[in-house]
Parts: sequence; C-alpha cells; structure tokens
Amino acid sequence: MIENIAASSASTMTRLSPAKLNLFLHITGKRADGYHNLQTVFRLLDWGDYLHFSLVDGLVDIDNALAIDQLCERLLRLTGAEAITSHVTDNLIFQAARALLAAAIASNKLPKQLAPVTIELDKHLPMGAGLGGGSSNAAATLLALNEIWAFNFTQDALINIGATVGADVPIFIFGQDAIAQGIGEQLTPIALPDQQYLVLTPTAHVSTAELFAHPKLQRDIAAISIETMKNQSNSYVQYLQMPYHNVFTPVVTGLAPAVDDALQYLQSLETVARSTARMTGSGSVVFLPLDASIATDKALIKKWLANAPCPAYLVDNL
Repeated sequence: MIENIAASSASTMTRLSPAKLNLFLHITGKRADGYHNLQTVFRLLDWGDYLHFSLVDGLVDIDNALAIDQLCERLLRLTGAEAITSHVTDNLIFQAARALLAAAIASNKLPKQLAPVTIELDKHLPMGAGLGGGSSNAAATLLALNEIWAFNFTQDALINIGATVGADVPIFIFGQDAIAQGIGEQLTPIALPDQQYLVLTPTAHVSTAELFAHPKLQRDIAAISIETMKNQSNSYVQYLQMPYHNVFTPVVTGLAPAVDDALQYLQSLETVARSTARMTGSGSVVFLPLDASIATDKALIKKWLANAPCPAYLVDNL
C-alpha cells in the first residue's frame, strides 16, 4: 500500500518498495563499457520493503560550494539501514538521493532552500537474493524525493537517473511488468496474467562480480525480438521452455548448495503445481509459479511452506 499524507512538519509518505522476479534471464553479449546486454521479463510483486519519508522542521539553505555528499548529509537522515552498508553514503538509498540532487543541479532545478527528510527503511527482503531489494529502495527514494522536493522530473528522466545508480533501478521506476533489454533500462510493458508464486529464500550469497566473471556463464544467447517475447509468453510464464532460461542457474547452484537444495525442493512440486521452478536474477532466491487451481488449495500451500528447506513465502504479483 502506498500512503501519501499532505506535507507538514509531521507528514509522512510511505511507499512500498516491491520485489521483482525475472521470469527468465539471458545475456546476449558484453558491451564496450564492461556491462552486459541482457534480455528478461520482469514481474513486480506485491511484497517488499517499506520506506517512510518524513519532513523535518525547518529548511536547509543550499550552499553551492558544498560537495554533493555533504549536501546529501545535510538534507537526509537514513535509519533502519545500518546493517546493510558500513557507511550511509554507500547505501543505494543515499546514492539515489545524491543522483537526484546532481540531476537537479545540472538541470537548474535546485531551489535556494530544501526541506530536510528522514527516511526510515522497514526491511523485509533479503539482500543479495535476486529480488532487486536495494534497487527497489533506490527507485522508491527517487520517486518520493522528486515529489517531496517538487523537482518534477518525468518518469523517463527518473529512469535515466536511476540507471546511473543501478541496472535494476529503472524497472521499479517504470512500475509495471516489462520486457527489459540493454542493461535493464530499455523497458517495454507486457501484460501478464495475475499469478501467485511460492518463493524460497535460502541463506546464500555469491558476489555478482564473481558470477559475471565465471567461465561457465553463458554470455552469447541469441537475441529474441520484443514481438516474439510477447507472443511466446506461454513459454516462460507458467512453464519455462527453451530457449527461455536463466543463464545464472547452473553457476549459482554449483557455487551455493543451499540454492540447489531449494530449487530441487521446488522441482519436486512441479508436477502438482503444473509449472516450472526457477531462479530469479543472479541471486539466491528460487520460485515456483502456481496454477490458479493450486493457489486456492490452502492446506496444500501451507504444507509446502512448512516443509520448505528455508524461509518460504506465498506472494502475488503487484
């Protein structure tokens, strides 16, 4: 739920910072800038973190002589994120605010005074899981501060700003299920049926840098046209049929036994669930799409949740 309260000294804006799933994930090549081109379909979930934005009394005078990090530290107080990074300036929430202020300066949108803001992070999503939690936090911050500080950047402008913070940030600013290309910033909306998912979150973490450098990672998947991906949604929504797959799955399951165990557990349920279990992103989370008839069987779902080898959740699409 997104709650917006009229601005005052006691006002608070609460935003859901949703998780995402990759229904499949291909790498089609490496770019000259060192990033990789990918193709995927993002599915947003009605499950995630919450960010609470509260205005602080008074205004901060904007000193153009200040470094951008110093300006951020004057304008922002971040709580609830102490365990995520060693210093607040390393957090993607802070980096998103920094990027927004830098864009405002470059666009001559920065006024002489701004209201300071306290951001409280209510964290629910595991880190390094492939759910996009940090990127989603950054996107929620960009959207909220753009509104609070009345910069009035368009969605397209915020997507471009978000792409400088992280490759997954744009989808959360886009705010709907989408086909993604490039590094994830080229987004095309796609209409998908409502669905529930059984999501498992094993405790495991493999660094993204290690994964992208792994010799077994397939980086040359043939690109598929947007029209084909739209027309072939039956090949990756419920079941996962070739050529659609997640290139990170064999690498991650080989490096992280807990992920392999979780995936094998979901695979043991596939026949009943009438779907294909899979990994999302490059993180540790695995999920199983549920057929509508299975999703209503509360006793069965309760049993599957209880027997899972790690924390398990039943979630809906956004």
